[in-house]
Amino acid sequence: MAEITITPRARTGGIRKLLERYPFLPALLIVVGLLLLNGVFSQNSLSYRSLTGLLSTYMALILLAIAQTYVVYAGDIDLSAGSILSLVNVAIVVLMERWGGGAGAVLLALALGLLLGLACGLLNGIVVAALRLQAIVATFATSIFFTGFALYILPVAGTPAPALFWRTYGGRLLGVPFVFYILAVLAAVLLVLSRTRLVTQLLAVGDDQQAAYQTGLPVVPIRIRGYLLCGLFSALAAFCITGDTASGDPLVGGKMTLYSVAAVVLGGSALSGGWGTVVGSALGALTIGLINSVVFFMGTPSEWQNFVQGFAILVVLMAGVLAGRRARA
Repeated sequence: MAEITITPRARTGGIRKLLERYPFLPALLIVVGLLLLNGVFSQNSLSYRSLTGLLSTYMALILLAIAQTYVVYAGDIDLSAGSILSLVNVAIVVLMERWGGGAGAVLLALALGLLLGLACGLLNGIVVAALRLQAIVATFATSIFFTGFALYILPVAGTPAPALFWRTYGGRLLGVPFVFYILAVLAAVLLVLSRTRLVTQLLAVGDDQQAAYQTGLPVVPIRIRGYLLCGLFSALAAFCITGDTASGDPLVGGKMTLYSVAAVVLGGSALSGGWGTVVGSALGALTIGLINSVVFFMGTPSEWQNFVQGFAILVVLMAGVLAGRRARA
């Protein structure tokens, strides 16, 4: 009988092919490891209720990481994503309150929130792609503008969202937590988007912008569409943060921008563009949430929590990036 020998080279090539097809695998392994670590410090953290709460809390960051991914695909970045989230958050809360908080008011405010997110994304796309300003500087500037607009709409945090809205977000439909419906719809939308030419074009632009231009791709409109997607998903993230906090806060998204960038990198996407997946970014966002949970369940003193969280994210980031690079090398 012929003996089949698997050489280390062949095994390495198999892993490389697997990572090329599923670049989010290192992030998935990290999430599984962090889930087990959470279970070590608190068995209740692995209960159905706790995991549902974790998903509900970090759904906004998941959506913001996905938003960031679409601009990173093309080699760009959006430092205003968190500010767009804040602006949409305060805008819809104020509109819902002034219009009475009924079902019609909620739906109309959400529709306007989506348009507001798209308008912010369009502005970013124009200043970065059409006017050719540096993405990191231009979106930093627009983030200040969006934050100022949010503070103008709602100078002080605390205006409550209608009970209909946050009870729906945190409640159940047909016995199933509402956040799972959001997750299912999100998965379907991402699947449809992944089969469109736009995602392939964004990756092509990010891989080599000059080559993409020479092959006839409309680089500027493609980059603008990437920012439009970023604005749209940032608005959706604002809906989730509003449902989770049940209030408006003009500064709620400030810290989340860099978290979204970290989640994209944790998920295996290259900040230089041309490589990555939205699934990996979603797992990266969950990684950040699970690290925060581990730090809490470890009983870390409050004055040390930021230090430990930052250090843990840095270690996981290095481990994930190095594992991905080594496997692809």
